[in-house]
Amino acid sequence: ILNNREILKRGSRTDSCLSFVRVEFNGCVLGDSQKLDVPVDKDVVYNFTCSFECSEVAHTLDDVAHKPVILTVFEILPKEKKQKEEKTTVLGQAVVDLLPLLRGQCSFSSTVLLHAVPGSPADVAVHEDGVKSTLDVTVHVPEPLLSDAQRSDSNVLMVTVETAYSVPDVWNPASTPPSHYIAALQMPVSATKEQVLLFSNGVLKMGGEKEPVPRPKKWPLGSLLAPGAEVIQGLYIDAEPTDTDHGDLTDIEDKDFRADAECNQKRVSWDTAHRCFIDAGGVACLSRRIAECRLWPVEIMKAIQTAPTKGGKTRQGEDEVQISFHGVVYMDLVPLLYPGVQRIHGVYRIYPFYESDLLNKTQRTYSVLKELSRTPAALSRNRANSSVNSLKAFQSKTMENQRGNNDVSKKPDSQGKCAQTDSVSGLEPQVNTEGQMYADSRSYIIIEIAVEKPLAPKRPPEELAKRVMELVPPRPPLPRRPAGAERVKTTFVLDFSPLLSLIFFSQSDLWEIYSIHTLLHTLKKKKIKSLIHSPHSKYSVVRIVREKMLRTEAFSDPEQLQAFLSQLYVFLVDEMHAALNKTLSVDSQDAHQEPVLSCAQLKHFAREAELNTDYQLAAQYYQECLIQERSEPSHWCDYGAFHMLTADHLKAEECFQQALSIQQTHIPSLLMCGVLSEMNGRYEDAETFFERATCVEPNNVVAWALFGIFCQTQEKCIEAEMAFREANKQLNAVLLNESASRAEITSDTQSGQKKDQKDESSGNTDEADAVHEEDRPQNDQESKQEVQQQIPPTSVQTTIYMETVWFLLQNYALQMAQRALALELLSPDRGTISSYHLALAKLHLLRGEHNSAEASLKEALTDNFQNPDIWALWGHLHYEKGDYSQAQSCYERTLDSVLDASDTHSIYLRLGSIYLQKGEYEKARPVFLRACKRSPSCLTWLRLGIACYRVIALSFQTGRKLEAEQSYKYALKMNLQEESLLEEIHELQSRVGFGNPSF
Repeated sequence: ILNNREILKRGSRTDSCLSFVRVEFNGCVLGDSQKLDVPVDKDVVYNFTCSFECSEVAHTLDDVAHKPVILTVFEILPKEKKQKEEKTTVLGQAVVDLLPLLRGQCSFSSTVLLHAVPGSPADVAVHEDGVKSTLDVTVHVPEPLLSDAQRSDSNVLMVTVETAYSVPDVWNPASTPPSHYIAALQMPVSATKEQVLLFSNGVLKMGGEKEPVPRPKKWPLGSLLAPGAEVIQGLYIDAEPTDTDHGDLTDIEDKDFRADAECNQKRVSWDTAHRCFIDAGGVACLSRRIAECRLWPVEIMKAIQTAPTKGGKTRQGEDEVQISFHGVVYMDLVPLLYPGVQRIHGVYRIYPFYESDLLNKTQRTYSVLKELSRTPAALSRNRANSSVNSLKAFQSKTMENQRGNNDVSKKPDSQGKCAQTDSVSGLEPQVNTEGQMYADSRSYIIIEIAVEKPLAPKRPPEELAKRVMELVPPRPPLPRRPAGAERVKTTFVLDFSPLLSLIFFSQSDLWEIYSIHTLLHTLKKKKIKSLIHSPHSKYSVVRIVREKMLRTEAFSDPEQLQAFLSQLYVFLVDEMHAALNKTLSVDSQDAHQEPVLSCAQLKHFAREAELNTDYQLAAQYYQECLIQERSEPSHWCDYGAFHMLTADHLKAEECFQQALSIQQTHIPSLLMCGVLSEMNGRYEDAETFFERATCVEPNNVVAWALFGIFCQTQEKCIEAEMAFREANKQLNAVLLNESASRAEITSDTQSGQKKDQKDESSGNTDEADAVHEEDRPQNDQESKQEVQQQIPPTSVQTTIYMETVWFLLQNYALQMAQRALALELLSPDRGTISSYHLALAKLHLLRGEHNSAEASLKEALTDNFQNPDIWALWGHLHYEKGDYSQAQSCYERTLDSVLDASDTHSIYLRLGSIYLQKGEYEKARPVFLRACKRSPSCLTWLRLGIACYRVIALSFQTGRKLEAEQSYKYALKMNLQEESLLEEIHELQSRVGFGNPSF
């Protein structure tokens, strides 16, 4: 302890102050500094050093983790008359956290706040000027407490018990005798030892306001002399979003109950954090026990201190501490085994304590609090002004009980069962009436558990990115290089450029005399011929003759040779003219010629070809799209999905990897590479792709769900649970945002309608206003109902599995889609029946299983008869089976629905084709016209032209002159250029004598 600042200026009543510092740790006084008499306007320099030995018996590493060094500053008061002994008063207290020693530091310095004791002169002075005192402290160890290997294998766990809400109403803060509210749990600190974490400083509070946030966490010390000294510096309890809570009461329907309980109901507040050091054996033991039995008990009780009898003694055979309201919390600690998780914040229900439930749920045979109540000195010491020596007696007794249980387990099975039955039946009361009040009040407690290092390490994003880069190396976009004749022309221009520079150098004087036009004329007139015959351009001219002129043999006819040379000369002159114009013109730039068809149109044409099972044409469209934008990963991904449709999985994987090589963070390609790796048995690669996708987009529902499905297939249950939980969390966030946006649209629409009604009513007479006011509530209600009917319901019936199924079906990954559908069927939170059977029917249809698809569609229609997508898929099923009459009926019903189907283009094409086959050309024409308006393509315009032509022919045959002329005009307007069709129309017109208004 180096020095003390500011405290004596306000603490002393005289000009000087005689003070000293006492140092305590783990209930032991380490020493007192020398007594220094220093003027009040000076800092006190103690320069006091004390030490203790850290061992496995006393002052263990666990003590270093959860117990601070307590510094108490005393002032020695002047002796009064007839006073034999000098009196001391406590000025303040400070605490020093020793956790840095467990992190490998050999020394550290800290300036700690000295908290004044209430009522002391220092406290009065602090309130007057607001300046707080500090102590400068240095902690040093000769060597690290832990080696590097021990520090990497060990861990520090911290349990924070915050507040228990909605506690039984019979609890009263003013009740006598006073009660203590205690929570306790056990944690393994080594392979053979468990540590009891005791929280005995609970404070009962009345409702009326919420707990403030942020609020500091406290040491598990009980109450110290100086308020504020029990606070752990730097650790706070912050407000937590409800969607991140684990445990119970985390659903949306529990939100209102929790809001009311945390504001208006009684509660018991601890706000205490207890750290414990766990060595390598303890970490392995903790992980193993969580995996074997995921529930971990935390016991809660209300302890009543019995009043002593006369003489200060308790009655013989009567415990000093009585347990009442014995409850238990079953925490699910499996989330601590999620990869990379260091903290869980949970809301847990409090249940009445029964040893039978404890045994069944946690495989524990005794109650921690019952054992603790048999050593009441432990509780009383824990509530003293420091918590040292609080649990030594109980820990030794617990270890004896554990050794006894181990001895019992080594005996024959019959004796073990007998002993276990006796312990349960003998110690457990028939009915825990007081504990039942927890369940009746729906009491719950908020607990946080954090570890310094994850129990299950997670690969960092950098490592995943490096691994993906190794699997699919990134490739820079290849430059588009000319080939063939185009390459020859480019080479000739490049060879001509140095000669052009020579011309500029020799003709530099012309810039001062002639204009640009004159310069060009001079250059072309004087230098062209010499350039053509220059040796520098000899090889370029030879390549032009061979690749552009396609001449590789000698001429036998001199006239043919002269004609060829003239042609070559003209070509070379033209190319040099173009090069000169490009070089000398400041405005000359290569205009980028836009392609006739965009990539979106090409993909649309490819999907049409897929619909007609013309896979060769579809592949051609995808390839044209890649030629236009070869460096776009989405084009490669779509091309890979096309190969998945044709079951060419090897080519599909190449396309997805090509997309990844262009963009290493392309999510659909990452997921499909994972799917294909899993299909091919490369499970490590698949895990890398899926995990990388979750790191790139942590809010992607499909990525987390696919990762969970893969982990479940590999029997990694904990990782699968984590992935599914995260997917549900992200999906709930998406649905919540959609609900909020819908509610905003609804409120805006209603306010606009009310404003319109008000404006309309303002222009009427008084009598009309009265009538309108009588009708307004009914009109408002009707408009509200109309708006609610137009807007979809706020709770969208979808799940993480259905979102994944639609992604997989879109990319034709049928095997993984079947797994996702199986999980949807088994999920307790499954969506609508119609959506499941619709996806299942599409899966069967893609596999060509028509009977199974029809059965699934019937189930879907039973649940939702008005879904247009179901009717559309049923129409596709009948169309593929060749039952065109039923397909026509389903398509017509789909188009007549109030809601649009997700894909109407395929419906228009197939319904129009059915009309053409049946000769119903009048019906086919509007269908194809609607298709052309929504998503035009070559196929839609072609079939529209065919329908119009057939209508013309029909009009000729039936003698409808007006329809024939209108159809003929429309065909010409659509630029019908098929000569055979035009000749056929003209022949019919000349035969019937009408149809062409031009003659």
